[in-house]
Amino acid sequence: MTLLGPALRGMNLRFQFGRPSSRLVAAICAALVPSPATAEPRALAPASTPADNPLKGLVPYARPTPGRFPHSMEFSYLPLSDLMTGPETFDWQPLERLLDDVASRGNQLIFRVFLEYPDKQEGIPPFLVRQGLKVHAYQNTNTAPFPPAEVRTPDYADPRLRAALRTYIAALGARYDGDPRIAYITAGLLGTWGEWHTYPRGDLWAAKEVQDEVLTAYAKAFRQTPVLLRYPAGPGNGEQTANADRPFGYHDDSFAWATLETGRKQDDWFYLAALRQAGPAAVAKWKTQPIGGEIRPELWGKIFDARPGIPEAQDFAECVRQTHATWLMDTGMFQETPSPDRFRRAATQVQAMGYDFHVIRAEIARTGGELSVTADVVNRGVAPFYREWTLELGLLDGQGAVVSSEPVDWSLTRLLPEAPPRKWSARIGGAAAARHVALRVINPLKGGKVFHFANEDQNRHAPGWLTLGPVPTGQ
Repeated sequence: MTLLGPALRGMNLRFQFGRPSSRLVAAICAALVPSPATAEPRALAPASTPADNPLKGLVPYARPTPGRFPHSMEFSYLPLSDLMTGPETFDWQPLERLLDDVASRGNQLIFRVFLEYPDKQEGIPPFLVRQGLKVHAYQNTNTAPFPPAEVRTPDYADPRLRAALRTYIAALGARYDGDPRIAYITAGLLGTWGEWHTYPRGDLWAAKEVQDEVLTAYAKAFRQTPVLLRYPAGPGNGEQTANADRPFGYHDDSFAWATLETGRKQDDWFYLAALRQAGPAAVAKWKTQPIGGEIRPELWGKIFDARPGIPEAQDFAECVRQTHATWLMDTGMFQETPSPDRFRRAATQVQAMGYDFHVIRAEIARTGGELSVTADVVNRGVAPFYREWTLELGLLDGQGAVVSSEPVDWSLTRLLPEAPPRKWSARIGGAAAARHVALRVINPLKGGKVFHFANEDQNRHAPGWLTLGPVPTGQ
């Protein structure tokens, strides 16, 4: 009895046949288990996130001049002729070299493979031409703001070409689906620039049956890496096969020029008008699939000026708000060093694109050497996060070194803007040598850009980590 001391003093305990009563057992357990120490719930202050947060923001063409504008992705076109050498043979080295080069800068690649591109001879694999594929060469006038140029459009109805496209997509997916070096893929392959039209030669455009084969192949081949389509389309679309119910995002390649609805009949091809015509599933697409695109070339860079000086320019912030855009190409911010005002305005606008996660509060309880951690997170952005990246809890010492870390089954996907806070909870051991509890999102690209939460305490005690709070003292 003296060993238990105050824990048993004053209790009226009974023994039967030499066995302790249940009350005695409970008292002994209570005496041996440390009482928890709990810190008060901690409100975490918000802060702006950097313009090069992963998988969002402005995107230059590959190998941009360093230092012009922060970014976490690069874009490039690739001709199918560089990758497909025969009906079932491939040379992946051009893509491999590109992926490794982009990754060497901590960036991830967005790419599009094309068959036809104004003023380029490559695109159509030579083996298809040797087999008899018909190719239409003509002067394409739909190249503004660039001069007209010759384009070579293949006969999309040719069964040999159709089989080649299906085979290529299956092989691409088998090799690259989920590759951490790839951010997004734009479907490409069909139409001028791979943009799914042959305007003004609509007579050469691929039939819906061909389009459907390509989409079916992509849906089967890619389950992790997002694939984006140029045009939203419902069942009644005259030129595009229906895609609203398929697992693809969209890319608006005339962003801030032909994005917002105008109400004019001649503008019914503008992105948001086409989205509405495609139906509710297309309108809600951003909730599950990413939206990207390219700022119209006439607006490159200028769209971020206080007065762009171009009548066709639409309000960039409103375009982002209504489209829920996550990423956009804009060569203008990377061709030359932007003015300080243009840079500042662009950085502010880019921070409003895509996701923006703020951990609003955290609570940490300690029982012996184990911690119980809870946190609430909200999305202050315009779109969710579309990839399942691992989250990790870490314990930091007084110098910011990681004492221990453990992955947690927390997820950022499908947390929509303006949704109620998502509540996370987990337990982690190793509290004895720790001073702070921290959280990070692991970019699967080795050396990739750091994921930042929209919190003041991001990077407070260790680079790449959001400090949730101190380890409680006591038991």
